[in-house]
Amino acid sequence: MLALTELGQRLRQERENKGLSLEDLQKLTKIQKRYLLGIEEGNYEVMPGKFYVRAFIKQYCEAIGLDTDAIFEEYKSDIPSTQTEDMPQQLSRVRSRKEIPQHTKGVSKAYDYLPTVLVVAGVVVVGIIIWVIAQNIVSDKNKEQANQEAPNSEVQQSNTQEETNETTAKNDNSNSEDEQSAADKKEQEKEKAAKEKAEKEKAEKEKKDSGKQEYKEVQKTGRSATYALSGTDAFNLEVTSTQADTWLDVKNGKGNAFFSSILKKGETKEFDLTKETEARVNIGYSPGVELKVNGKAVDLPFDSSKQVRQVVTIQYQPAEAQ
Repeated sequence: MLALTELGQRLRQERENKGLSLEDLQKLTKIQKRYLLGIEEGNYEVMPGKFYVRAFIKQYCEAIGLDTDAIFEEYKSDIPSTQTEDMPQQLSRVRSRKEIPQHTKGVSKAYDYLPTVLVVAGVVVVGIIIWVIAQNIVSDKNKEQANQEAPNSEVQQSNTQEETNETTAKNDNSNSEDEQSAADKKEQEKEKAAKEKAEKEKAEKEKKDSGKQEYKEVQKTGRSATYALSGTDAFNLEVTSTQADTWLDVKNGKGNAFFSSILKKGETKEFDLTKETEARVNIGYSPGVELKVNGKAVDLPFDSSKQVRQVVTIQYQPAEAQ
C-alpha cells in the first residue's frame, strides 16, 4: 500500500470523523471507490487524467464539508496542476480479410441465400391466409342458407327468448350498478367532507401562526448565513432532499449533534428544536434541498447552483420570552 500524503491523511480523517465509508462517499459523489482511495493514498496514477485529479478532490472536499479553496491552497504541493494530455491513440476495429476466421465463410454463404428463403416463406404464408379466408366465406354462406331454410316459428321463438334474456340481464346490471354507484357516492362524500375539514383546520392553524411567526435574515458571510426566528412558541425544522443524497449535520448552539449522516434522496428528517435557542444546519449538497420552519417553507440563503455547500444558523426566541 502507498504511503499517505498529508492531504490524503487529512481527507481520510475528516471522512472517518463524519462516519462515512468509501462506499458511502462513492454514492454521495458518484466517483468510483478506486479513485477515492487513490486520492487518499496520493496515487494519482489511477486517475483517468490529471484534469480529473483536481475535480475529484474538489468533489471529495465538498461532500465531507471542507472548504475547497482553503484545502487547495494549503496542500498545493500535494495536488498536481492541470496539464494538457495527449489523447490515447484509438485502436482500429478494422481487420483484414486474412484475420477473419475461416469458419465464418460458411455463415456468409448462408446469408447469401437468405433473401430467397424469405421470399419463398412469404409466398407460402400468403397462400395459407387466402385458403383460410376462402374456407370462412364458404362456411358463412352455408350457415346463412341453413338459417333461411329453418321454420319461421323457430326463428321467432329464438329471437323472443334472446330478447327476454337480454332484458333480464340489463335490469340486473342496472340494479347492481345503481347500488354500487350509491355506495361509491356516499364514500366519496365522506372522504370529501373529511378532506375539507382537515384543510380548514390546517388553513386556520397556518393563518394563526403566520400572523405571529417572523423569520428574518441577520447576516451573510462566505457560505454561511444567520436567521432570527421569533413570534412563535414552537421551533420545528424539516429538511428534505429531492434530487440526490447529501451530507446533513444538525447541531444546537452548544455543539450537540441531532443528526450527522447522509440524507438519502427523497428522505425527510424532522427536528423538534423548541427547547433550543440556536440550531446550525450544515448542508453538503444543497441542490434540491428544502427547508421548512414550523411547516412553512423557507428559502436557502444562497443560489445552490453557485454555492453547493451551505451553512444556515437559526437563532430562536420564543414568543413568551419576548
